[in-house]
Order: sequence, then structure tokens, then C-alpha cells
Amino acid sequence: MQVFNSFHAIPKAARESSAAMGNFDGVHIGHRAVIERARHADMPLAVVSFEPHPRQYFAPDGPPFRLMSPATKAHRLEKLGVDLLFDLPFNADLANLSARDFVRDVLADGLGLARVVVGADFRFGKGREGSADMLQALGEEFGIEVEIAPLVQAEAEDVSSTAIRTALAAGRPRDAAKMLDHWHRINGIVIKGDQRGRALGYPTANMALVDLHLPRLGIYAVWVDVLTGPHKGAYRGAASIGTRPTFGENIPNLEVFIFDFEGDLYGAELSVALVDYLRPELKFDGIDALVAQMQNDCARIAAILDAE
Repeated sequence: MQVFNSFHAIPKAARESSAAMGNFDGVHIGHRAVIERARHADMPLAVVSFEPHPRQYFAPDGPPFRLMSPATKAHRLEKLGVDLLFDLPFNADLANLSARDFVRDVLADGLGLARVVVGADFRFGKGREGSADMLQALGEEFGIEVEIAPLVQAEAEDVSSTAIRTALAAGRPRDAAKMLDHWHRINGIVIKGDQRGRALGYPTANMALVDLHLPRLGIYAVWVDVLTGPHKGAYRGAASIGTRPTFGENIPNLEVFIFDFEGDLYGAELSVALVDYLRPELKFDGIDALVAQMQNDCARIAAILDAE
């Protein structure tokens, strides 16, 4: 997959593509329906997206909301067979373009798109003035075929990144997975932690949760894919997302205990899939009570994962 971070000087071979356009945070089943409608036998398949996410641009001090890092999103799009990713910088210049100027300057003259597919709720242009219907009318004016994809539902609920965030915040990873059509995954590099787990007999791989939406804090059954390093492979595990209240107040992170594993994972990239939520974080009076609870949690998690 070729990635372009600008709409200027696009080579001829990357023009005249059929593009799905949107933010695609999470790349859920609704996003994939838009991408599939953009697939065309005679044109390269492209995605037009924006970085940073416009919400992040307009509210930089707001709480983290993203379901995926830019790199994880790009990897997911590549797996779907996308040929071209136009990951356009969302800055003041782009934010201040009128709807008409955006279609003319970016989509037509800049990217040279032949087709564009968007969801029915797509908005664009300064002040979100442009709707999907307006895009269709402007596309006709500037020689771009525009298709509007209907919203996708799962169990009578519109599928959206917001609905997925709501499910994760409530500790319902299985509901989120129905909308994603895959387990919600947190990808990251293993960093050095306090190494308390090793002393307790439960060594954990620690990952930061920078700029990502926080699922409900607590204990999860997880699948763990080690993506890099000598221990590459798929494993079962127990994860804690939280602040480790037994040891004081801390910045939320992700700690994963991988079953039946021995080895050093520092610096390796992990992909942790949230399968089931067991319980909230607890503050224990002592180490013995903590270890007893961890033993119970791991036994329950093993049974959950064995049933998958």
C-alpha cells in the first residue's frame, strides 16, 4: 500500500482512483462497507483520511478518544487490500476550506479522484457545512462520481466509532467486537514497569496507553499476539487496564500476564485483543490477598479462552 501525506504532486499512477473517504477510527464494519463500495475492478482502491483526527485538531486538550493509532489503522487498511492511503494533514489550511473548495482543490485537482464513496453521515468543509448530498452535487460539478453508503446497523444499533467507545467504556468488549467484526486490539511496545508482577510470580508485559480511548478499567481475558522479536506468536493471557490502586495512584497503563510463557519481551510490539471483562480494579489490603485474587482471575480467564 502506498501512503501519501499530502494532496500535492500526486503521481499520475495514483490518480483516477476510487476512494472511500472518512476518518475510519477503528475500521469497523460500517467503515468496511464504505471501502467495499469503493472497490472497482478498473481503478486502484484508495482511502482518503485525515491526521490528526479533526476532533483531535479542534479539541487538543480533550480526553483521548482514538480506538487506533495511525499506524494500526494503516496496517488494518492494508490488510483489507487498500492500494493507496491519502492520509491528509488536517491543519488550519484544510479546516478553513469551504465545502466547494475542498472538493475542487483537494479531491479533484489535488488527488484527481474518479470516484468517492462516503457514509450517509459524512460532513466536510469549514464549520461542517458540507453533507453527503452536497458532496454528490459538487462531485457532479467537478467530474467525480460520488456514492453515498447507507449506515450499517448491528442488532438495531447504528454502528459508529462512538458506539464502540461507549461499549468499551462500559466493559462490553464483546459488543464492541460485533461492531468491529474483530476483537478490539491495543497495540504497543513493551516498556519497563515496576517489575512487581515478577516478584509475585506473575510477570507482566507493560504497555502505555497514550492518546487512546480508555476501556473500562479492570481485568480482562485477552489474546496476545507478539508481533516482533524472537517470541513472535499467539498466546493467551490476563490483562489489567488501570492505575494499580494497591500500590498508590498511577497513570493508567496496560499490563499483560501471558500464560505459559518465559522470555524477555522488552521492546517487542504486542497486539492485545480484549475478549471479556471480568471485574473492576480493586485495592487489596496486602500482597497475599492480591495474589489469591490473581490466581482466581487466571483460572476464570483460562476457562473463558478455552471456550472460544
